[in-house]
Amino acid sequence: MLPVTDVNFIVVEPENPDLRGLIDRLDEDLKARYPHETIYVVDFKDPKVREMTFVVAYQNGLSIGCGGLRPLDYLGGDIPAMELKRFYVDPGCRNMGIATQMLLFLEEKAAAAGYKEIRLETGIKQPEAIALYVKHGYRPIDLFGPYVGDPDSLCYGKILE
Repeated sequence: MLPVTDVNFIVVEPENPDLRGLIDRLDEDLKARYPHETIYVVDFKDPKVREMTFVVAYQNGLSIGCGGLRPLDYLGGDIPAMELKRFYVDPGCRNMGIATQMLLFLEEKAAAAGYKEIRLETGIKQPEAIALYVKHGYRPIDLFGPYVGDPDSLCYGKILE
């Protein structure tokens, strides 16, 4: 697969309407997959949301994907980590390398900010997400934070080079 070259990744503020619209579509997808389970959202009313880094992928002026990084200060330890959150690519734009490019873009942002690890949670009913993360070096880790004890959650982590 050749990389898509006409996609731009723009860091945006939490209020960005394109970001919010994409997250709404992600939430709809997750609610369809997990109609009776917990969906782990970002609380945009929490002042700590300003500590997050959000990116929107644009192709030909259209917002087609998004992702976020949240500092994981509560983990403690020697390795400063971020959590990948709200990662989504529009279904009509999948299998084109956009998710890979966006994941690498976010990894670069985390590394540039001094973080050494990215952790994430995904659900057991998201095989395409699991495959993407494993393909890019994410390995299964113990459930952490709010995901501990959730039978529908899988957590992965990657040490950044």
